[in-house]
Amino acid sequence: MSSFKGRYVYSVDEKGRIALPAKLRKNVSPKAKNNFVITRGFERCLYVYPQDEWDKLEEYVRGLSFLDAKHRDFRRTLFEWAIDSELDSQYRITVPQELLDYAGIEKEVLVLGVVDRIELWSPVVYREFRQMQPVTYETVAEQVYKQQP
Repeated sequence: MSSFKGRYVYSVDEKGRIALPAKLRKNVSPKAKNNFVITRGFERCLYVYPQDEWDKLEEYVRGLSFLDAKHRDFRRTLFEWAIDSELDSQYRITVPQELLDYAGIEKEVLVLGVVDRIELWSPVVYREFRQMQPVTYETVAEQVYKQQP
């Protein structure tokens, strides 16, 4: 099982390659074999799943009903944007320009470890997103922890 945490700012080269931070790489499960799936995330970011975590997500999505329009739309969007990427010899993944454009990522990328996935953000888009949040971290935490047994 892969597990990620932390915040890093890296460069994006002219070919759309982004180095994965060493602290994140060391937490990639050997089952992933340096293979990742990159797809469109929520809130204008990109999700980068190591193969082992993508396989779990894919299994869950397979269980969704094709008779439900919301399920069909979610499956379609998730897989429409999904691409395979393998770490190169310099520990970089290649992100297609179309996905970089969706997320507003240009020369710099904010790399966030978020438990089972890595999120890629434009630093500007992320800052704007955080400033527009109607509730605070503390308020959300209070609501989330109330749901725990």
